[in-house]
Amino acid sequence: MTPKITPELTPSIEELEAQERRLVFRGFTHDDAWALGSLLVELARERQAPVAIDIRRAGQQLFHAALPGSTPDNDAWIDRKRRVVERYGSASYLVGARFRAKGTTFEESSRLDPDTYAAHGGSFPITVEGAGVIGTVTVSGLPQLQDHRFVVEALEHYLGDQV
Repeated sequence: MTPKITPELTPSIEELEAQERRLVFRGFTHDDAWALGSLLVELARERQAPVAIDIRRAGQQLFHAALPGSTPDNDAWIDRKRRVVERYGSASYLVGARFRAKGTTFEESSRLDPDTYAAHGGSFPITVEGAGVIGTVTVSGLPQLQDHRFVVEALEHYLGDQV
């Protein structure tokens, strides 16, 4: 008998918004960017994930890594997903989900150039208490929901260690 493969459940908008409310930093320094980026690299290496990783604060790239199997296309995807977070102040996956919930797509309805913006999973806002969104952490190389979940997992782990 062949085992039944269950598809991954797509998170609801409420679930995605709850992630953003929960994953907030007290502060975010260059050392935080290094530690979070290093954690993402460690997790990616354990899983042999062919990803590129990018962390930015106030427009400055604080961390970047490209693991085996990633390509220059991943860097282009990082830029497009990151711009969505910077423009909307929400995770790139959440922005895309909000458009889908309205019965349309980001590409059809945002009026933004798809060569510049991509509401695909993998970029998450770096939010600091009392300051709001100050940067982004982005992963590219896996299917979009996996990119999103990978970033969320690393943030949960990192912020859990900070408490």
